[in-house]
Amino acid sequence: MRLKRAAKLVNFDEVFRRDLVRVHSSTKDIPEERKKRMEKYSIIDKVRREGRSILTEFESKRLLKQVGIPVVETRLARTKNEAVLLSKRIGFPVALKIASPDVIHKTDSDGVKLALSNLVQVRAAYTQIMESVRQKYPDAAVHGVSVQKMLPPATEVIIGATKDPQFGPVIMFGLGGIFVEVLKDVSFRIIPVDRTDAEEMIREIKSYSLLQGYRGKEPANIAALVETILKISNWVNENPQIKEIDLNPVFAYKDRAVAVDARIVLEDEG
Repeated sequence: MRLKRAAKLVNFDEVFRRDLVRVHSSTKDIPEERKKRMEKYSIIDKVRREGRSILTEFESKRLLKQVGIPVVETRLARTKNEAVLLSKRIGFPVALKIASPDVIHKTDSDGVKLALSNLVQVRAAYTQIMESVRQKYPDAAVHGVSVQKMLPPATEVIIGATKDPQFGPVIMFGLGGIFVEVLKDVSFRIIPVDRTDAEEMIREIKSYSLLQGYRGKEPANIAALVETILKISNWVNENPQIKEIDLNPVFAYKDRAVAVDARIVLEDEG
């Protein structure tokens, strides 16, 4: 995934040297009851009962919403008729995406249809997605398709967290979409981070000027991005079951930041 590929590009010894003193001096013991907080999430319980560690995009967004992170409106349709009804309820244009824990790369499997503007397109898209996935992944467990609102274009960023073998949980920020692979413009910090850390992460990427507004584009809401980084950092710090989080892209508008796609991976149960 993009987060892991980006992490491989970074010399963690150099990036985190100054963070080690801060982390060891500021991190307090986490009460046991807070470590068990994730058990309250029925989503996590369901995933565990099914013997899975990877959440679907729909499950990931529901969980992030519980944590207080803004996500694009997304509903799960288990049938073609449900997809049609949800599309009408959400409002066009919409996107349809396969919802399956066994289909990780949705686009490569032709499991994503974007900018659908009417009911005819929704019906056709649902059929095409299901036929393609069944052909390429005949044994996949398919929950249905997620129906999500298509948002206006915005500056795209990525916010993610993973576990480094040496330093433990780390958080990443950078330019999102496909550009995280092309430009490799990202910043990392050891979790937990404070507000100053989050602000520094944003300012130190080379493409920071794009977030300030460029050639007539509206500036991104830096405060909203900072809040998202802090919420991800705190949540991962309090819940060791989380192995990996990838919010890519996050649409950064002048008044808000919204996660458009998301993926969460849990630690294997030992």
